[in-house]
Amino acid sequence: MGGKQQDKDDEAYGKPVKYDPSFRGPIKNRSCTDVICCILFLLFILGYIVVGIVAWLYGDPRQVLYPRNSTGAYCGMGENKDKPYLLYFNIFSCILSTNIISVAENGLQCPTPQVCVSSCPEAPWTVEKNQFSQTVGEVFYTKNRNFCLPGVPWNMMVITSLQQELCPSFLLPSAPALGRCFPWTNVTLPALPGITNDTTIAQGISGLIDSLNARDISVKIFEDFAQSWYWILVALGVALVLSLLFILLLRLVAGPLVLVLILGVLGVLAYGIYYCWEEYRVLRDKGASISQLGFTTNLSAYRSVQETWLAALIVLAVLEAILLLVLIFLRQRIRIAIALLKEASKAVGQMMSTMFYPLVTFVLLLICIAYWAMTALYLATSGQPQYVLWASNISSPGCEKVAINTSCDPMAQPVNSSCPGLMCVFQGYSSKGLVQRSVFNLQIYGVLGLFWTLNWVLALGQCVLAGAFASFYWAFHKPQDIPTFPLISAFIRTLRYHTGSLAFGALILTLVQIARVILEYIDHKLRGVQNPVARCIMCCFKCCLWCLEKFIKFLNRNAYIMIAIYGKNFCVSAKNAFTLLMRNIVRVVVLDKVTDLLLFFGKLLVVGGVGVLSFFFFSGRIQGLGRDFKSPHLNYYWLPIMTSILGAYVIASGFFSVFGMCVDTLFLCFLEDLERNDGSLDRPYYMSKSLLKILGKKNEAPPDNKRRKK
Repeated sequence: MGGKQQDKDDEAYGKPVKYDPSFRGPIKNRSCTDVICCILFLLFILGYIVVGIVAWLYGDPRQVLYPRNSTGAYCGMGENKDKPYLLYFNIFSCILSTNIISVAENGLQCPTPQVCVSSCPEAPWTVEKNQFSQTVGEVFYTKNRNFCLPGVPWNMMVITSLQQELCPSFLLPSAPALGRCFPWTNVTLPALPGITNDTTIAQGISGLIDSLNARDISVKIFEDFAQSWYWILVALGVALVLSLLFILLLRLVAGPLVLVLILGVLGVLAYGIYYCWEEYRVLRDKGASISQLGFTTNLSAYRSVQETWLAALIVLAVLEAILLLVLIFLRQRIRIAIALLKEASKAVGQMMSTMFYPLVTFVLLLICIAYWAMTALYLATSGQPQYVLWASNISSPGCEKVAINTSCDPMAQPVNSSCPGLMCVFQGYSSKGLVQRSVFNLQIYGVLGLFWTLNWVLALGQCVLAGAFASFYWAFHKPQDIPTFPLISAFIRTLRYHTGSLAFGALILTLVQIARVILEYIDHKLRGVQNPVARCIMCCFKCCLWCLEKFIKFLNRNAYIMIAIYGKNFCVSAKNAFTLLMRNIVRVVVLDKVTDLLLFFGKLLVVGGVGVLSFFFFSGRIQGLGRDFKSPHLNYYWLPIMTSILGAYVIASGFFSVFGMCVDTLFLCFLEDLERNDGSLDRPYYMSKSLLKILGKKNEAPPDNKRRKK
């Protein structure tokens, strides 16, 4: 009965792989897979390129990169090349009407004249009453106050220029930020005409930007990088060496290291049990019970009741018991996992070029992101500039007959109009035209292109590495039978035959990720109006999509391994990989957790080591290194430290991702080796001697068997 039940379980997850005398590792004679998806992907990429060309032809990113004055001219370009900053005549009208982000995006949507200036005002100043009868030249130009609109004549009366809003009535000490002059936060405001100096305005100025001396900070940051860049490179070099040494030394220390880590986890759990027991005992003696506390939303209050620590003690005790039982009953599978880790370390040592393949992936990802960002920027700025008539007070005498908000020519400013302050100002970019009306759809196309190309690049890296490492495992005599340039061969083979399969898997993952993005967007928009039931439902949907994404990533990863080995299409490869893993589910779980624990420790070792060394060096705590190795004087010593830590994490993640892919590939090959072969003279195992010893198996084939050579 037990045998029949086992047969039924095997049939539920597919039949074991049958022996194939012609199989010699990754198939060389293969054909193109998922051709339809390949054609769709190439057509999509072609359309993506067309979208980029259209965006480049119609877009104008200068409106985001440079501020515009009241006429729509860019500051820092053309005739305003020497005037890179934008000055608002009445910055308070911007503050009280909108926020800093909308000011930065919309520019001239602020209801006050704006002019390009070479430098921001440095001292407070207000037009005095006795200056109203003087000329603009006497009050502004001769005093080096070049803040009037272009074309204001020298002999115009100051009172006239103020009425028509051609010159500012006051100036505030300002600092440039986002290309605009914003007032200082620590200045005492003078008496300003029509403006009350109350806390609202002070808070508005303070909220304009976190630091108005952003340029000074950027200069200091640049100086720090200029003085410490070579030491940052040294820190990144240390991270690279540590990551490489950790992976290569696993063949020697994988067993003891895994044992130490497992004992460490057991020790931490044991200490947690002891601590919870002590806290529970003290609170029990005091009589502190949850019945006395009752229900409260203050979660920290539950730390003072005995039931909390009793529950924590029970949970930790159960985890400790489960881990001990796993060690007792699954010790054989843990030994297999350790042997596979050692074998993966040997494979990486034989193919060192695979450790630097993440650089190729990084460059391709950078190209995809940069192309999408530039395309999105150009699309967002497409359209022709539109100008309309505008006045600060349309109820003023002389403005009754002026058609406000009608189109006008910015080159013919109505400075002599009877309407005070009447100007032709920039309103925005037109939404007319096929491209402008389709901007939203094109942006959606671009987002889909971003996700699809990024996932395809990641899939390419996984499939290429899988092909290289599979050629290592299925080499009967190592390293003699390992192909020459296995990484390059796998790269060419993957691009030539399996672009469509990679695109298929990447598309499935992309659709799930976009669904998650849409759900997050809906949740963000409806957060303020949702009831608890709706929020619970939304949370469940988000959790389900997150689990689905994780499962698809896992399935795709193993499908790419099977594609790299057998050259079959995506669906068949995914099915074969899934059924193979389900037939060995316990081994999968054990290997996955052991690998995760080991790689987590490796990342912690590399990042922590580099972080500690960087901290002691850049903070000047390491003495006696000599003049050539003295730490530089920095404005912010934490900046190179954080840069070194971030770089070390990226390097360690890149190296360990290759190692993780190697472990997964060798594991699938190992499972197929067990099902395909039996150790006989005609069907010898390809696994290492250590694995054979752990499994209690052996090969009958003699060591000099030439038949297995490719």
